[in-house]
Amino acid sequence: MMNIPVSLTVLGCGNATGVPAAGCRCAVCRSTSPRNQRLRCSALLGIGGQQWLIDSGPDLRRQALASELEQVDGVLYTHPHSDHINGIDDLRAYCERLETPIPVYGNPATLAALHHSYSYAFLPPGQFWHRPVLLPNLLPDAFTVNRVPVSGYDCPHGRMQSTVYRIGNIAWATDISALTPEAEAGLAGVEYLFLDALREAPSFSHLSMEQAWETAQRLGARQTYLIHMDHTVDYHVWNERCPSGIALAYDGLTVHTTFACPA
Repeated sequence: MMNIPVSLTVLGCGNATGVPAAGCRCAVCRSTSPRNQRLRCSALLGIGGQQWLIDSGPDLRRQALASELEQVDGVLYTHPHSDHINGIDDLRAYCERLETPIPVYGNPATLAALHHSYSYAFLPPGQFWHRPVLLPNLLPDAFTVNRVPVSGYDCPHGRMQSTVYRIGNIAWATDISALTPEAEAGLAGVEYLFLDALREAPSFSHLSMEQAWETAQRLGARQTYLIHMDHTVDYHVWNERCPSGIALAYDGLTVHTTFACPA
């Protein structure tokens, strides 16, 4: 057997406004704690020697600089809301430096929305690499990256669908109001689960804190981290309230694991 290293770094664990929210003077938005400062929700995957993004939100340039990201080998898109796609132009830097297109994956609705909003990014490469050059791929039931299996499960996000991803023994489940039975079955046995938990109050398009706790305890990952939190969530207050095996994520958090595959 061969153990392939897989890591996930939280580039941002905030909601659509980010935290602090512009113009807000609440206690969390005025907090000086780094754990209460959240960029828009996205992640960086290390899969063997490759680097993949989950989403490309409006904070991508800042996140890439902070994580010293030197290459992007692919992007897994969850859904086409602006806080998850509006940094797509920042992928240009990687296309330009490496002179190669970047494959992107998503469900049909996500890819259609990306093409509608950023049609120039899906044109064939030309002589000059002055724009993002993306290769769209409809998400199959499963594929592999460096021999590590990647699976996607479309789950409700209010009236639309958001794709939950499992990459080896790590799962990323942002912007969901529930997990489908297929997703719950597909996420069984994950080591690390990153799970949507917008706030304490209920939401029609996101899991609340209590719903996220119940979902996490049902799935039974070794460790669950909560993501996509708004400015009503004080890290230090809510992290203390979390049940065993569940904690709040924070920007820059990194987990490491391995995936065993035949040599």
